[in-house]
Amino acid sequence: MSLTRNAEATASKTANSRWLELLARAGFIGYGVVHLLFAWLALQIAFGSSPDDGDQSGALRTLAAQPMGKFIVIAIGVGMVAMALWQLTQAAVGHVSEEGNRRIVERVLSGARTVVYGWFAFTAYKVVNSASSSSSADQQEDMTSKLMESTGGRWLVGFVGLVVAGIGIGQAIYGIKKKFEKNLKTGEMSAKTRQLARKLGMAGYAARGSAFAVAGVLVVVAAVNYDPEKARGLDAALRTLRDQPFGTILLGLVALGIAAFGVYCFLQSRYRKV
Repeated sequence: MSLTRNAEATASKTANSRWLELLARAGFIGYGVVHLLFAWLALQIAFGSSPDDGDQSGALRTLAAQPMGKFIVIAIGVGMVAMALWQLTQAAVGHVSEEGNRRIVERVLSGARTVVYGWFAFTAYKVVNSASSSSSADQQEDMTSKLMESTGGRWLVGFVGLVVAGIGIGQAIYGIKKKFEKNLKTGEMSAKTRQLARKLGMAGYAARGSAFAVAGVLVVVAAVNYDPEKARGLDAALRTLRDQPFGTILLGLVALGIAAFGVYCFLQSRYRKV
């Protein structure tokens, strides 16, 4: 019990760190930049001229190729580490304002966000150090191919696809129902800023959720049909949308939604409860 209390005290102290808060807020700015670049790549895919994969790792590689780009990617990576630590402390001792099962759900969601932000930080590290010559989409395809060499592996890939699709649908619902507003300091916003944050959040979460839902469905299809090429994550999802009737328009709308999420992240850097 003493060890548990000490761990909780350490986590609580970390959660209340002013430096961690500042870095996490800076991380939201980096997160927004990545999503704006992600949206730009999605638009390029829509019109058949994308030079890189249409996902967040492609956005980081695009950024790293610019003057001073690697320095900016390093800064984004540091911000992502701070955001991961923030969400880790929330998973450990946070969400005290919630009660019962709701607090458990919120802590589990914080644990999931820890993984997401940690993955972003690791991706930034790989981009800066050129640790991998292949894109994340290629790596996902290779890993899926290896997993599907066995029946159990195909079931696992299918299950992961269902989880990703569920996360995407959940994100879309989260945005449409405006649940993100409870995490904002709306009392400090003007009426116009609050209205802007609401519109950007709704469009952003709906667009991201749609892209993830399509990506998850494609992973399930890959497992059923033994077609690893379809399991290329968000890049495959965007290209699948483009190839549908009116696909250019659909993908253009998704790109605008992702850009809206990027701008929403800038607002989060100021008004998010951290």
